[in-house]
Amino acid sequence: MHPRLTRHVGWGAAALLLLLGCSAPTTDPSATTASERATTAASASAVDVGAPGDSARVVPSSSLAAESVGSTVAVRATVDGPVTHTFDNPTPTGVPLTFAVLDSREGWLEVQLPVRPNGTTGWVEAQQVTVREVRHFLRVSTSANTLELYRHGELVQQLPVATGTGDTPTPLGTFYLTELVAPTNEGYGPFAYGISAYSDVLNEFLGGPGQIGLHGTDDAGSIGRAASHGCIRMDNDDITTLSALLPLGTPIEITE
Repeated sequence: MHPRLTRHVGWGAAALLLLLGCSAPTTDPSATTASERATTAASASAVDVGAPGDSARVVPSSSLAAESVGSTVAVRATVDGPVTHTFDNPTPTGVPLTFAVLDSREGWLEVQLPVRPNGTTGWVEAQQVTVREVRHFLRVSTSANTLELYRHGELVQQLPVATGTGDTPTPLGTFYLTELVAPTNEGYGPFAYGISAYSDVLNEFLGGPGQIGLHGTDDAGSIGRAASHGCIRMDNDDITTLSALLPLGTPIEITE
């Protein structure tokens, strides 16, 4: 995705540049501490969801997202270890800096980072963030070109999407939604989420870093097919519905 000019959604910010490298449309085929809340989430119940021909798969009933409370966040390799990354808050696109929480130690949180390589993690001091529960979960199948929406571990809806082609596949793994914008240029529909995933084959795309997005499209005929440079395209009505529903930090699992 590469909406050159965008406006933010939900934070009242002015139009800014969003450089998410992705496919242009084509007609080609609480009272508790952050650590305590993270520990509670890690032990939360999960639901097995079976798909035809698949073994049962576990969907978490909830997860946690951490939002920065300061102007910067230092991420360390280990608890009290060396700093590996420093992030500004808000992000370069003007949205609140948000991480997906994976684990906790006393006074520390392990989080997933929105950087290359995909799946990079690190540790932040719990006092640098506020933690909130996330009740939704997304699962995308690149073979079926579908997106499943879950709430509290229960399947709510299955929607058709377009995913990456064989030459520019959508990367697989579990990521999270990092930002939400309303593109003002043509091609990307009314809303676009950034994802903490990056293309495995494109280090940049049209000036962007090859970051994967979940967005609408002006090419409705591409929905249901492998048609993008790696991003996930949705019907414009569907992405509009999700934009009002899913907070930053929502997990998104991308499978074959």
